Amino acid sequence: MLGTVKTSRKVPPARTIDTRRHRTLASATRVAILHLVRRSADGVTAAEVAKATGRHLSTVREHLDQLAEAGLLVRERRGDGTPGRPAWRYYAGEEPETGAGPYRELAGALVAHLAMTEEDPWKASVTAGRGWGRKLAAGAIPGSAGARLVEILDRLGFSPRVLERHGDDPTLIHLLSCPFLDLVKDSPDVICGLHLGVIRGALDASGSAGAEFTLEPFGRPAACVVHLSPPAAAPSPAVSGSGTARRR
Repeated sequence: MLGTVKTSRKVPPARTIDTRRHRTLASATRVAILHLVRRSADGVTAAEVAKATGRHLSTVREHLDQLAEAGLLVRERRGDGTPGRPAWRYYAGEEPETGAGPYRELAGALVAHLAMTEEDPWKASVTAGRGWGRKLAAGAIPGSAGARLVEILDRLGFSPRVLERHGDDPTLIHLLSCPFLDLVKDSPDVICGLHLGVIRGALDASGSAGAEFTLEPFGRPAACVVHLSPPAAAPSPAVSGSGTARRR
């Protein structure tokens, strides 16, 4: 039987974390662009960022606009006396104190501990993620298992995009961002195993126990890829696997 923890005083409420900002910073490209802008006291234009990063101008503009909409950058038009409409210049906005730092540090410490102490970190992380996925599914919106999974992945900050469907059920999902991207480099098996477990647990708790799926970490240049079997083609729980991930 598990014990309980009692406190002798009220615990102060946690700070509210700006989910939009954290989703914006889940992209490594946007983080790099943000650092570039912050290093420039005079601000930068989209063209200057495109030249410095080697990325297409329209792509850079989209990233800059998302950073501005999240309040991480400020944009202004400042004329220099030359004819024509001046280009937008982007400047660093104020860095908010969201309280996310300690949580990220704690996550990093737990991931490192799991990687160093478990005989099979991959298996342990899948198990942990599976329990987390079941818990998340309990608060998900009503609907099919696939729709609930997309809602859960969006809530976690993966920015899922459904590219293919079987009827109303998603079968191909691209995860365009990763809330734990900075931890993947040092512990890819733990982080990707955790994500695999979350998907498995969410499907199990949403009525698709045993459904086959595949997670491809960085399966596309700018996304991880989730393949889901159509519901009618899903094998019975007695003969199904627990999901796979193509580890790189």
